[in-house]
Amino acid sequence: MILRGFWKLTWIELKVFIREPLGLLATIGVPLIIFLLLGRSIGPRMDQAQRLTTFVQVTLPVFASMMMAFSAATSLISIISIYREGGILKRLKATPLSPQTILTAHVFLKLSLTAFTLGLLFLAGKRFYPIELETNLLSFTLALLLATTSILSLGFVIASAVPTARFAQPVAGAILYPLLAISGLFVPLDAFAPIWQNVAMLSPVTHAVSLLQGIWSGEPWSQQLLEVGALLANFTLCTAVSAKIFRWE
Repeated sequence: MILRGFWKLTWIELKVFIREPLGLLATIGVPLIIFLLLGRSIGPRMDQAQRLTTFVQVTLPVFASMMMAFSAATSLISIISIYREGGILKRLKATPLSPQTILTAHVFLKLSLTAFTLGLLFLAGKRFYPIELETNLLSFTLALLLATTSILSLGFVIASAVPTARFAQPVAGAILYPLLAISGLFVPLDAFAPIWQNVAMLSPVTHAVSLLQGIWSGEPWSQQLLEVGALLANFTLCTAVSAKIFRWE
């Protein structure tokens, strides 16, 4: 009964998501467009500077992947806020489905859409990207799903604390994108002031970027144990915090 309810709720949420064109574009279209347009425009000039080569080969694919994770988190925050404000969460809680099943269905849908978008990115990259993509798709998908799960847990904390649905996306953006700016993706961590380095090391975004960069570059998982541990620790902490402060109505 619980499993059937889980799949039915996931299917309903998928149909709701597909009916929202802007959400569909932001989740699937934007990361793919960024990846291809920047890659095609910068790719021909890669030989002019090692920095451009590194950007196209590593930074851009990881950035596109982080956009997928951020889109999933922002969408989750918005949906939870809208459902709470509209009384939908309260009605769902009154159904035979447990709160854990309801929230897990939302997370599962976001992770599935992230994996689907990553698959499209690889397929499009094989055809239109200026360099050969030789990354292990399965390994990178697992890394991205782990990173997305950890960031989604942070999203649950934000969704639990944000006052109304109107503030959901602005608050999410105000928190997530600055964390990406100091994650080491674009600027080395040692270029920041010590206080920002400390903030970066406490952020799941920094460890997600490091993990994705390593796996994309072909490093084994044994070299990523610190990042994996940090992401799992963030997930555990954020889950505990959101369980304490989450409001169904």
